Amino acid sequence: MKKYNMLTDKPGRSLFFFALPMILGNLFQQFYTTVDSIIVGQFVGEDALAAVGASYSLTTVFIMIAIGGGIGASVITSQYLGAGLYRKMKTSVSTALITFLVLSLVLSVIGLLGNRAILIGLNTPGNILSDAVLYLEIYFLGLPFLFMYNILSSIFNALGNSRTPLYRLIFSSVLNIGMDLVMVQTFHLGVAGVAIATVIAQGLSAVISFCLLLRLLGTYRDETNTKTVNAGEGKAEADGTEANSTEVNGTEARNAEETDAGKRKLYDFAMLGNMIKVAIPSMVQQSIVSIGMLLVQSVVNGFGSSVLAGYTAGMRIESICIVPMIATGNAVSTFTAQNLGAGQPERVRKGYVAGVRMVASFAVLICLILTAFHGPIINAFLEEGSDAAAFATGNDYLTFIAFFFVCIGMKAITDGVLRGAGDVVVFTLANLINLGIRVSFAFGFAGVIGVEAVWFAVPMGWTTNFVISFIRYLSGKWSQKKLIKV
Repeated sequence: MKKYNMLTDKPGRSLFFFALPMILGNLFQQFYTTVDSIIVGQFVGEDALAAVGASYSLTTVFIMIAIGGGIGASVITSQYLGAGLYRKMKTSVSTALITFLVLSLVLSVIGLLGNRAILIGLNTPGNILSDAVLYLEIYFLGLPFLFMYNILSSIFNALGNSRTPLYRLIFSSVLNIGMDLVMVQTFHLGVAGVAIATVIAQGLSAVISFCLLLRLLGTYRDETNTKTVNAGEGKAEADGTEANSTEVNGTEARNAEETDAGKRKLYDFAMLGNMIKVAIPSMVQQSIVSIGMLLVQSVVNGFGSSVLAGYTAGMRIESICIVPMIATGNAVSTFTAQNLGAGQPERVRKGYVAGVRMVASFAVLICLILTAFHGPIINAFLEEGSDAAAFATGNDYLTFIAFFFVCIGMKAITDGVLRGAGDVVVFTLANLINLGIRVSFAFGFAGVIGVEAVWFAVPMGWTTNFVISFIRYLSGKWSQKKLIKV
């Protein structure tokens, strides 16, 4: 596949070919979590599927914190890359890795100590509580590896290399599925086996990714004179990296690098401050879906384990369907950060238009597939003889939500521009309002219209979020933001 430079090639083409590996990689990630559910539902039973589903909302919150933090760090890294400041770019990478490793260890302890209390607080049915607790205990033991697995993906994407995360995800997906079958069918470990398989597969992938990142960073030289302005680009191109951006403002960037006396820093608190400005809103944005699912989990749990099993199946499919939307939004964020770092806001506007076309196309395709095949899709998750309520819940959920994925697509790319620019205030507010609508409507109307209130609230939140962010986008104020100094 040809490499496209997000600073010089046509915006639509470069954005699409940068986003494509991200979409495929995230689909593989969702694919093997879906296979987890299918294997559990088919070979262990409906209650085991419900237990994994009860755990899923909580585990996804932690992973989305990692992804959001990684995106926050990647904005700074991308802007330094766009400006050609490689020494500072490397410092931003090491600062991010150290920070989020420490954070993952803290969250792991919190999760181990508090998972049972959280599940009880969410009204998890008693017949699945022990399995759900067991799944979470294993999961939180491996959380640092799972956390770094996602942080490393964001850093590769920030460097314009979206292929390495794809190859790594293919590897971990195949390994995870194979281990699922061995753990469940051969060793009969049930829910525990699925959790162990996930931790081992993603942990091994995280270690491999770290080694590859060190190699990639070595291709960017800390030049101290203008004669080597294009050396980093040529070396990186030879190693297969994408979108190295030394061509734009190269001389000015090198002169700025000359003023940086001494050895490159391993950790920079000033950079951390800028990362936090973007990371916290990004964590909120990335976690909105997951936090919303977690907070309304008690609503679904109140309808019993059969309804929860059907909802879990539908939720897994929804997670797959939003992948191209979220990945396109993240690609727009990197595109925005690199081009603003290079002083090219007009390219960002062209990239946004290209993003609109992409998510609209994805939304139409998803709607057609779910409308035609929702029945066989739900049947794949549930063993023959499962309660009728499980099948009905899953089918009702998919047939409704199929028509609204364009809403989250538009939200994702608009948020991507604001996030990539570091324009976080309105962006954060829009996402918090999204969360508030989802939770309040689900709790307020579940007693009136039933469990359907949970998914009716979803497009309401997505659409409101998009409208608020789009108004900010139209103002153009985001183009005046910049988190780095060159």
